[in-house]
Amino acid sequence: MAEKGRREVVTDSGIVIEPVYRAKERPPEPDPGEYPFTRGIYPTMYRGRRWTMRQYAGFSSAEETNRRFRLLLERGQTGLSVAFDLPTQLGYDSDHPAARAEVGRVGVAISTLDDMRRLFDGIDLSSVTTSMTINAPASLLLLLYQIVAEEQGVDPAKLGGTIQNDILKEYAARGTYIFPPRPSMRLVTDTFAYCREHLPNWNTISISGYHIREAGATAVQEIAFTLANGIAYVQAALDAGLDLDDFAPRLSFFFAAHSTFFEEVAKFRAARRMWAKIMRERFGAKNPRSWMLRFHTQTGGCTLTAQQPLNNVVRVAFQALAAVLGGTQSLHTNGFDEALALPTEEAATLALRTQQIISEETGVADTADPLGGSYFVETLTDELEQRAWALIDEVEERGGAVAAIESGFIQDQIADSAYKWELAVASGERTVVGVNKYRVEEDVSVPIMRIDEESVQRQIKRVIAYRERQDRARVAAALDEVEAAARGTDNLLPPMKAALLAGATVGEICGRLREVWGEYRPT
Repeated sequence: MAEKGRREVVTDSGIVIEPVYRAKERPPEPDPGEYPFTRGIYPTMYRGRRWTMRQYAGFSSAEETNRRFRLLLERGQTGLSVAFDLPTQLGYDSDHPAARAEVGRVGVAISTLDDMRRLFDGIDLSSVTTSMTINAPASLLLLLYQIVAEEQGVDPAKLGGTIQNDILKEYAARGTYIFPPRPSMRLVTDTFAYCREHLPNWNTISISGYHIREAGATAVQEIAFTLANGIAYVQAALDAGLDLDDFAPRLSFFFAAHSTFFEEVAKFRAARRMWAKIMRERFGAKNPRSWMLRFHTQTGGCTLTAQQPLNNVVRVAFQALAAVLGGTQSLHTNGFDEALALPTEEAATLALRTQQIISEETGVADTADPLGGSYFVETLTDELEQRAWALIDEVEERGGAVAAIESGFIQDQIADSAYKWELAVASGERTVVGVNKYRVEEDVSVPIMRIDEESVQRQIKRVIAYRERQDRARVAAALDEVEAAARGTDNLLPPMKAALLAGATVGEICGRLREVWGEYRPT
């Protein structure tokens, strides 16, 4: 009960915020770089190495995206991050009848090996790390990347980067899935095994809470459902016969950063501590690197507003600061115009400059975990952890993440939180500046990113021409090998790579897998 005359304040997760916090009797937290890594996974954190600055980019054609990559690299970006269009995410080639209205709209279209060559033309893949936000066909896009790197003369063992490859959150929160959960999990674990042998420095999965949060989850749900998915992936890999300490150090995570500043900082600290306990105490991992939760952060896309869009510059800056204070390993800052369209060149540059100002001018990177020891932050960290454990336990009681997704439990929990948030905004209980408070009549004149229709049509024609040049007998034989592996138990990535080298397209390979496994249709 709130004191008379004093309004009760709660976080997005429903945690009541006290008017003041004082010291509590508690054991001292281990230093950064020490288990359970609450204060960071490296002893000196950003004094040793700054976080990787990635700006998510992908639109229209491979050439257009390549130009944006080069621009961002010239302006100080330290890693690439690729957005793929919906047809690519769903395993359709650009010339497929179901794809044509979406080619190049929300990301770059990649259907063929030639497309991947154009995407990275003139970019030395030995000198950058690349993150690819792709899930259902993630293994295929990774193989295309490997082939292009090999053509450049780069040793695959030295390639660095990440594929998202997190299919469970697609069923729970996003919807760009192709196959049913069980064969999809096989593709994930086959990728773990393949990378262990061929791409040992590649992060084989980015277990994503970001999309869970974007769908309406609270911070507690973001932690709990993300780590529950992580548990499911680890167990699936163990069931497939993989050695825990062989694959676990290459697992990575992906979280959102929202505007409830201190809760977000505490969220990252709690998640890191919880994963360390899961890996050491539940699974018995021996390698300290297996205990580390390494994560990428993106500022909250769903927090951006079309009204008064320049306010988004401030939102993004505070969210990025929360991610840095929470110990992120890499960071994407959204463009202020992304509630209206894909970011323009100017908006993307300003977003990158936001990170650079935090890094170079604020001093927050000078010491590890600068908010560690704050009565408020430590209490929030404990509270978030306690609530997330309770929710993980509930998922486990329902048979684990896969079963909880198949039954609709996780989806229902997220939808309920999203509905409550919308009601709170509509009623004015939650303030969104410029939307339900401090509104003004305005004529928004923000430049909008437009997709070049000519480049879209050129992409479609190129895919048609690529297929016309195929050695059909060779491609058919390679696809038969993919199908045989899908029907059996052999690792799928070697025959898929052979098919890509033979000239098969992403859509053709996914088509064969659809014939074997079918498509997922939620009940």
